[in-house]
Amino acid sequence: MSFKIAIIGAGSVGFTKKLFTDILCVPEFRDIEFALTDISEHNLGMIKAILDRIVEANKLPTKVTATTNRREALEGARYIISCVRVGGLEAYADDIRIPLKYGIDQCVGDTICAGGILYGQRNIPVILDFCRDIREVADTNAKFLNYANPMAMNTWAAIEYGKVDTVGLCHGVQHGAEQIAEVLGAKSPRELDYVCSGINHQTWFIELRLNGRPIGKDELVAAFEAHPVYSKQEKLRIDVLKRFGVYSTESNGHLSEYLPWYRKRPDEITRWIDMSDWIHGETGGYLRYSTETRNWFETEYPQFLEAASKPIDPAKRSNEHASHILEALETNRVYRGHFNVKNDGVITNLPRDAIIESPGFVDRFGINMAAGITLPEACAATCMASINVQRMSVHAAIAGDIDLLKLAVLHDPLVGAVSTPEEVWQMVDEMIVAQAQWLPQYGDAVPAAKERLSKSRVKTREWAGAARRSVRSIEELRAEKAALKQAG
Repeated sequence: MSFKIAIIGAGSVGFTKKLFTDILCVPEFRDIEFALTDISEHNLGMIKAILDRIVEANKLPTKVTATTNRREALEGARYIISCVRVGGLEAYADDIRIPLKYGIDQCVGDTICAGGILYGQRNIPVILDFCRDIREVADTNAKFLNYANPMAMNTWAAIEYGKVDTVGLCHGVQHGAEQIAEVLGAKSPRELDYVCSGINHQTWFIELRLNGRPIGKDELVAAFEAHPVYSKQEKLRIDVLKRFGVYSTESNGHLSEYLPWYRKRPDEITRWIDMSDWIHGETGGYLRYSTETRNWFETEYPQFLEAASKPIDPAKRSNEHASHILEALETNRVYRGHFNVKNDGVITNLPRDAIIESPGFVDRFGINMAAGITLPEACAATCMASINVQRMSVHAAIAGDIDLLKLAVLHDPLVGAVSTPEEVWQMVDEMIVAQAQWLPQYGDAVPAAKERLSKSRVKTREWAGAARRSVRSIEELRAEKAALKQAG
């Protein structure tokens, strides 16, 4: 087979390498072309050298090109994968820092909440640019695979306004299933059969079977509470399981910021999170992790390049959906996964226009969703709160409507639990002004926002958050990795 895959935001080095090696685990894909594109020529050069080394080491005919000209990369592409972070770590730092001044403590801040909503405002104009280029220069039947957050907003914009065949992809469901299989004592995650459905980062394991045997709430609660690690790391998640009756896919820290109950007061935050790793609830945890990862890669690049000389091992192919979707579409080997698509009645008690994440099957006829799923009422209610925020956020981003944007932030569950309307109005003004270079649709609104900020009487505070850690130096990271290696 010979076709072209374009990866936008290919400077996301670790993830691009994973997608690349996963796809090359499919024997029929040896002759394809990968076209890498990014706004950073520096990052593109590093990742192309790594991928070239992989191709050379495995004696493959695969072609790898790299360019900062996006349309050139997209020309003739059958598949386009996006893993962009618009505004980079500079804008992301504001997504965490500014809401903290108003008492809003986020662990990740990339899906909803104040940070995720502003992230969507930065992303959506760029996503629509991608879609325009795809319509104009990519293959007639091109498929857009979006890995970038905020997943639901980006996918919503691409489908509704970009008019491109789009699917959103995430790995939260797979990771949650691995946890459940482990606590239930399964020898392999394959022993667990499940139905998981909802919206991205708020998907719910509504049906579980281990080797054909149904697993109920009480057994699952007991298994998690008995686990020596998860009982400490997933306290909030287990509490939601007890109250809702079903387990959520999302990590302890991520889930905490989508709900109005657990991060509303500093003492409550420290009660429910775990500081053994950023993903369990640390303030700005993903920002710290991302910063350390970037610094580590820049410093240790020769090691990454050397590691690329190893043979590709199909047994180590990851459970990221992209390679499996492409394999199913091109070879007709059926793949079952969980995909972000427009609802259109798949989940009976969520709106038809919402972007849902739910089970589907892929073959040469495309992605076919399992329809007629009904969520437990509490799960549907929690999803609805986020869907309403997502819808307003997408519409605000498309229109450049700052008033609708403020209403979207006001209706966010965690923001509403912490902040007053007056605080929300000022916070959005401050974020729009700080991120103006990435928000062209709000250009006309920025001067008035600056004027309001100059006269504002809303009090703010400089607050690091309830559980903030400093970015570790390269030396500290080396020492920690050495200690882990010695212990393991």
